[in-house]
Amino acid sequence: MVYAVVGAWFVLAAIVVSTWNRIGTVSGWRGFVLALTLGLSLLHQLLFATVTEDALIAFRYAQNIADGNGPVFNPGERVEGYTNFLWLVLLTYVLVNRIVARAGGEERPAFGVAAAVLTAAAGGLSMYGPSGSEVPLYVLLQLGILYSLVAHRPVVAGVLAAAAVMTCPEGLVLGVLAGGWLVGAAVRKQRTWWAPAGYALGALVFLVPWTAWRVTFYQHYIPAPVAARLGGAFSALLARGWPYLSEFSLAHQGFLLLALVAAVALVLRRGTPVEPAALIWLVFATALGQAVAAVVLGGDAAPAWRLLVAVPPLLAVASVATYGVLTANVTTKPSPKPRDWPAGTRLVPVTVCGLAGIAVLVSVFSPDMLTRVRDLGTRGTELAEIGGWLGTYLPAGSVVSAAAPGALAVNGGQLLIVDVLGRTDDYIARNGRHDGGIATDYDYVVNSRRPTVAVPDNGGYADSQHCAIDPVYAGKYQVATFRRVGTPYWVAVYPRAEQAQSLVSDLDKDPDFHYVPCPS
Repeated sequence: MVYAVVGAWFVLAAIVVSTWNRIGTVSGWRGFVLALTLGLSLLHQLLFATVTEDALIAFRYAQNIADGNGPVFNPGERVEGYTNFLWLVLLTYVLVNRIVARAGGEERPAFGVAAAVLTAAAGGLSMYGPSGSEVPLYVLLQLGILYSLVAHRPVVAGVLAAAAVMTCPEGLVLGVLAGGWLVGAAVRKQRTWWAPAGYALGALVFLVPWTAWRVTFYQHYIPAPVAARLGGAFSALLARGWPYLSEFSLAHQGFLLLALVAAVALVLRRGTPVEPAALIWLVFATALGQAVAAVVLGGDAAPAWRLLVAVPPLLAVASVATYGVLTANVTTKPSPKPRDWPAGTRLVPVTVCGLAGIAVLVSVFSPDMLTRVRDLGTRGTELAEIGGWLGTYLPAGSVVSAAAPGALAVNGGQLLIVDVLGRTDDYIARNGRHDGGIATDYDYVVNSRRPTVAVPDNGGYADSQHCAIDPVYAGKYQVATFRRVGTPYWVAVYPRAEQAQSLVSDLDKDPDFHYVPCPS
């Protein structure tokens, strides 16, 4: 699959560069290249093809809704452990065309194709495309908001902004920026005051009843995953967030350099039409806002920089649109004669295809991309198997404290799964306690008096027997190690001390898992 993706990029790059002038003037060529771009995007997504932990958590909520238990992770416990209330390449194409048209009077579709090529090559977006998570929808909604603003549809933009907030809490960033942008445009008399008012109405029509339902049902304003993150010290969040952003920046130097050049050119070029320039600055500001939000939230454990997936497509749109706007006064009427196109236009396809190639290579060789994603898929399969073992042999209604609740829940049956990171745990979410240890939820599970086993590791099986336990938890939990029969693999679980003997006996009944006591 790696060779297929690289080959698809090479073919697409060769065609885009060699037929650049035809792309701008002949609709048939344009459709052909867009089809190839979508093909590259599909292959790029299939390269990863892994269902993420966040998606598995959402699936558990969906299953409970289907079973009549309501939107909950564990029946009987109302915790908002998802952040995606709702569930893109072509929209970048259309958005760039509309921004450029605001400057030159008509669209210049070749630039839209260039933005689509960059979007198809963005590794993070490709990774989360087939993952079952909310990320692709979130990026689509962001681009939809921006397009609605360009098309002078403030009410539609408001509705999409509400959908973005209901999809991801970070959607609030663009929601506020877009509202502020419309207010600024009204002050400058570029838009009427109806624009920000209509935007606010469009958003509030959905956000007010949604918020009222959330507060009534879950009895809190902030989703558990966000509350768990913000429960720690702000300095600690920043300490984790900055390396997260720097690693992303290192892997996406091409997008950042292109954006920097475009921003400087936009500042230095005099006489740029005000509205297109303001729209481009809004796109840049949205990308920056996403980066700030990622730092404030302390980064994320998921591969491929999940919190920053929207940034490369936004930078692609802003950068390509900048070039289109700044050269709009050179020619406003596409000509079938290549010599009539502005000098230097070959720079666009060469630069875009080169950056797309670099992005594809990052997907393949960056340790935070393909390697981690494939490892994530392997761990998820193993944890689902472990969850099935626990769900079959533990007493009904047992509590499992886990670092990967979604994967364990796939085959976990009716286990009550408590997330040590606070994403699905009402006790941790309300008290802001989440250090990733096996017993951050100790008081909660002890008070429940249910049979309790901790599975704090999200790494699946181990290659050797692990008998260590944090001294803080010694006496509260015990270590029980099991050998996966017929394999060299081990799994360690931590039953509550006073229940250890009976729980270990239950788990040892499975012929595929053999209990091996730790050496004295």
